[in-house]
Amino acid sequence: MLWIPGPTEVRPAIAAEMARPMIGHRSSDMADLVASLDPGLKLAFGLWDDSTARVGVGNHSASGMMEAALHGAGQRVLSIVGGAFAKRWFQIAETIGKDAVALEVEWGRAVDDSTLADKLDRDGPFDAVTMVVNETSTGVYTPIQHVSNVLQAFPDTLLLCDVVSYIAGGPVDFDTNCCDFAFAGVQKAFALPPGITVFCVSENYAERASGLERRSWYLDPMRTLEGHEARKTPVTPSIPHYRALAKQLADITAAGWEERFAKHERMRERTLEWAAGHGCEPFPAEGWRSPTVSCLRAGPVDVAKLVDGLKARDYVISNGYGPLKGETYRIGHMGDHTEEGLEELLTAADEVLAGG
Repeated sequence: MLWIPGPTEVRPAIAAEMARPMIGHRSSDMADLVASLDPGLKLAFGLWDDSTARVGVGNHSASGMMEAALHGAGQRVLSIVGGAFAKRWFQIAETIGKDAVALEVEWGRAVDDSTLADKLDRDGPFDAVTMVVNETSTGVYTPIQHVSNVLQAFPDTLLLCDVVSYIAGGPVDFDTNCCDFAFAGVQKAFALPPGITVFCVSENYAERASGLERRSWYLDPMRTLEGHEARKTPVTPSIPHYRALAKQLADITAAGWEERFAKHERMRERTLEWAAGHGCEPFPAEGWRSPTVSCLRAGPVDVAKLVDGLKARDYVISNGYGPLKGETYRIGHMGDHTEEGLEELLTAADEVLAGG
């Protein structure tokens, strides 16, 4: 069973949706399927009832949506870089010719608001700031409002948010937090197989992007958004993923979004409690710990032996990412995992650590 930070376990009911007979992507059935996603997506992004923000689905990976967001964001970009995926977004910005500046943050910590304000004031103006809300490589969760509060003094700067391992695990509150673009792959807390992305854009972002020359076809965010809204995707969509997403959105809504968020918080607290019992401290600083991915310092634990021992028992967790390999390990307690399942994992980990 997968307890890595994504992809995560896919329950049989979701897999069954993906195995249904194919339909034409230009059929009325497909148009109805696309339309059925919007109410659930608006709940997932936490939109206000009278929100002017718009939701859509992209037929590419989250890394593709990182690039897409930048195509509609102007030339000067400030990237908050405190982990591997934040660094990727900065590198994408450089690759596509943006005037990109990195604000380096110590891994394990969130950006300091005064440091961010100073950077914006000293080196600005910037067209956009990119932030990874839930850094999967480090387990650091940075509340969107922590950054958006700083940006209130810089109203011409867009806020672009990677919520990849956070959405469907915690409240995004897109409007309340003054986001301009937020996106995620579906293989994390949405607990679907990887393959598509979901995204949300503000009215401000859409207006700005529509006035820019966007030097991409496949990754043009407005083409993707407008195709979604017309129920005619610009490319052939991954129809099985759309069906799975429709099922998951309906099921989460029926069970309650707030309860899903609360479950993730309880699983985080239980994981941290277990880790403390084995001398393993959280890698993220106090107050910045993800509800979906726990990154734990190795302490006295031999990470490779723990990972291998659990794999022999059919439980898969992750070693540390990149420079943190061997120094940390990560448990992805997200998506459709249950608290009962978490207890089974932790019991198996106890047995491995006891040499059983």
